[in-house]
Amino acid sequence: MTIGVLALQGGFSAHLGILEKMGTEISEVRTAEELAAADALVIPGGESSVIADLLVRNCMFEPLKEKIDAGFPVFGTCAGMIMLSKSASGGKAVKTLDVMDIDVERNAYGTQADSFEAPLKWESGPMRGGYFVGIFIRAPRVVRFGGGVDVLSSWRDSPVLLRQGSILASCFHPELAGNSGVHEYFVNHIVKKA
Repeated sequence: MTIGVLALQGGFSAHLGILEKMGTEISEVRTAEELAAADALVIPGGESSVIADLLVRNCMFEPLKEKIDAGFPVFGTCAGMIMLSKSASGGKAVKTLDVMDIDVERNAYGTQADSFEAPLKWESGPMRGGYFVGIFIRAPRVVRFGGGVDVLSSWRDSPVLLRQGSILASCFHPELAGNSGVHEYFVNHIVKKA
């Protein structure tokens, strides 16, 4: 089982580091061929409009959307969450994959200078009751989610970690917190059960 990390732009190296420490087989994904070889994918934070443009330019946008629609496990953090959403408001228009029944507002938690850490709690799922740290950097806010979406964690009554089938998405950056709990959830409770 190989977890690919989309390595076109953004903070992909921190995700690779956490997954490697977990003993997971990993690969950097920059081409449609590398995407086809992966068993799951992490879409990191970065600049969502740039990630979308690079996916299109590298002929990966439609193949990725088709794979996710067919049940391919994917985990998006920050800009990755924006990419997975139905729509994203705020700032420059961005083409989303439209695979998760959520709408988000970009940069809703403020600018780079407004970045913060928050204690978060697992509200549901197999890790319920546990705590972890979320790092919010120009983070999107979920403004709507559909009935098939499970809220796994919230911050101030706003969902920040959500799951829909084989899709996991977070507003924050778990890869920067020094704790592998969210990645372990993705691997053990989504990828291995897909």
